[in-house]
This record gives sequence, structure tokens and C-alpha cells, in this order.
Amino acid sequence: MIPYAKMTADELSAIKNDLKQTFSIYAEKGKKLIMTRGIPSEDQLALCDGLLTCLSNEDYKTANGNDCRNYGGIDGIPEMKIIFADLLDVTPEEVIVFGNSSLALMFDIVSANMSHGTIDGKPWGTQGKIKFLCPSPGYDRHFTICNYFDIEMITVPIYPTGPDMDKIENMISNDPMIKGIWCVPKFSNPTGIVYSDETIKRFANLKPAASDFRIFWDNAYFIHDLNKTKTNISDIIHLCETSGNPNMVYVFSSFSKISFAGASVACVAASVSNCNYIRQHLSARTIGPDKLNQLRHVRFFENADGVLALMEKHAEILRPKFKLVSDTFRDELGELEIAQWTTPQGGYFISFDSLNGCAKRIVELCAKAGVALTPAGATFPNGKDPLDCNIRIAPTYPPLTELKEALEIFCTAVKLASLEKLSGETFPV
Repeated sequence: MIPYAKMTADELSAIKNDLKQTFSIYAEKGKKLIMTRGIPSEDQLALCDGLLTCLSNEDYKTANGNDCRNYGGIDGIPEMKIIFADLLDVTPEEVIVFGNSSLALMFDIVSANMSHGTIDGKPWGTQGKIKFLCPSPGYDRHFTICNYFDIEMITVPIYPTGPDMDKIENMISNDPMIKGIWCVPKFSNPTGIVYSDETIKRFANLKPAASDFRIFWDNAYFIHDLNKTKTNISDIIHLCETSGNPNMVYVFSSFSKISFAGASVACVAASVSNCNYIRQHLSARTIGPDKLNQLRHVRFFENADGVLALMEKHAEILRPKFKLVSDTFRDELGELEIAQWTTPQGGYFISFDSLNGCAKRIVELCAKAGVALTPAGATFPNGKDPLDCNIRIAPTYPPLTELKEALEIFCTAVKLASLEKLSGETFPV
């Protein structure tokens, strides 16, 4: 294939006419194909159907005799804390286990910090206009939390080794109103990159102007490797401790893409001091989490090794889907010089960059042909991609046959939008 930029006007026009016809055929089929969020497929959910039946009428107590049907246990049952601690390489005393959503925990901690401050600072909400650093492309739900609390977001570029640490170090050392940063350190959403050991070490050694600065370390994909060769990252909690910043980081994780997305368990790991402070807020918010659900997870998985064994089965389901995306993009777009994309080794997403100014148009065209994508711009603060080029691809939910159709439509839309950009002529849809 010849790159579009090297074709003559007549060649581009001929290709565009063919693509119009192809696109019209797709649009007439009335397909409904979903590639919006990172949703586990039905095959993945079925891996944990045993959770529905693993407790009996007489099995409702933890090993220390606590009745999971009753109140109490505000920070989670001991057995579930041990599983998370083993997976995250921390101690059970550094773990709080709650409900099904780590996002809810992030929201709660931001809310508590806004109203009551951290253990070493005044309430964020009384200090003026606070700011968060937002490595981008990033996770739109992080940005939604900032918008909810009227927190100013500052975009930070993200590279294959992690966020731009030079920029981060410079900004937080000079601006006491920067109170936090969002991080997805392993198989980052949506780029799939993994923070390097050097990047994580630099995070642990940050010298913020604000004593109440916090790293929100969303380790959502901590065991979500696609391949048998596992990718490990450094332990940020204990690096912060040895660097003299023991309370600077909160680590979040969940089983949302391990067991049932809507009925899993989530945790926050942090210093013992931070955990004690978080418990104070939780005691005002609730009498306790769903301990029966935590007990179900303990009975089903038994231990951390049981969780890791299940993740191999998840990988077997997901691996062909990610390969299909990579192969299709390579074959359909690889030589046209109109796009770039990531090839992650785990996680749930692929980051796709079109020609500048084409992302919204691609999403619009796909919607007309029945393919639902995450809105263009969602991976940047306030939904505004300055280059209008980034699209988050979520290949996990559709069966392979539907994913193949969706990718064919997507690639057609990419080609058509690129030709419109190069020719200045829009195809009416």
C-alpha cells in the first residue's frame, strides 16, 4: 500500500469513492457492536459462576468466628485482606477491603480530603483552588471525580516509561496547590504502558511543596497480563516509606475484571497511618461492607494463587482479541501512515491515534455504522483532546466474530476520515 500522503488527487478520489460505497453497506446493515468501556465478556464472567453457589446455609463465619451476616468489620474480613496483601506485596495491616468498586474508594478519599484534609494538612476545600496532575491519555473516570469537586486538572504527557517526570517534579515542587496526581502504573488506561522502575522511584522521591500532596495509584490491572511472561512493577508503598514519604501514596485495586464486574471486592492499600485515618471516615460513612461477598471470594479463590490461576484463563480469552486488533490495524492501516496505536502486553485497552483532527469524525462515522466507541476526547481532562486524535479501543466485550466486524468498520471509518482530512471534502452521513 502507498501512504495516502504520497497519492495523487485522482488516486485519493478513487479510493474515497470505494470507501463511501463500503461504508454505506456497513451502515445499511444496522449492526449494534459495542467497544465503549472495558467490559468483561460473558465468557469471562462465566469463569466465576462458582461464586454464586460457593457458600452454604451454614458457611457465614470467618476463621476468627465473626458472623459475616451481621454488622462490623468496617475494613474488611481478615482472609480477604490477606489475599489482597499477598497480591500487592504489602502487609494486611496496610489494606482496607470494601465494596465492589475501587473508583468509589477513590471518590470517598478525595471527598474526605476535601472536607477534612489528610493526616498532615488542612481540608483541601478550604485552601483555595486545588489542582491535580492528570497524565494523558488517561482514565476518564479520574477526570470525572476532579470535575465533581471542581478540581483544576493539569495535563501531563505520558511516554512509554510513564508520565513526564521532569514536568511533574518541577510543578509539584513549586506549586503548593497541586494536591494530587492520578496514575495507572501497569497497563495504563488507555495506552497499556507500564511505568518503569526508574519512574516509580522518582515518584517515591517526590518533594512536593504541599505536605498534603497525594499520589492516587490506581493499580487496576496489576495482574492482568496477557502473556505467560509476567510484567512486574516496583512497590510504590515501601519505596515511599524508605524515601521519607510514607503517607504520600494510596494504592487502589479491585477484582472488578477478575470476578464479577458488578459484584466484586475492592481495596485501598496505604501506610498504617493512612489506613487508620481512612477508617475514621469509613466509620462515619457506613457500618461495614458486604462481608458475605468478601467471604464468597475467599471461598472461591482460597488464596492469592487461586486468583493468579484464574487470571491465566482470562488471558486465554483476551489474548486472541488483542491479537485480532493488532493484526487488523497492521494489515489495514499499517502502510498508509494515517494512524499509530499501542500494542499492550496486558490490561483492557489499546490507544489509537489518528491524523490530527480526525478522532471525533471517526467516532461519528462508526456510530452511523453501528459501532459504539468511547467518545473522542474522553481520555483527556474535560473531554478535550487538544489534537483530536486519540481514541480508546476496548476489544474485550464482543465475541471474536463481532469484534472482527467492528474493526472492519472502524478501519473503514479511519480511512474515510483521513481522506476527508487530506482532501478537505466531507462525506455526508
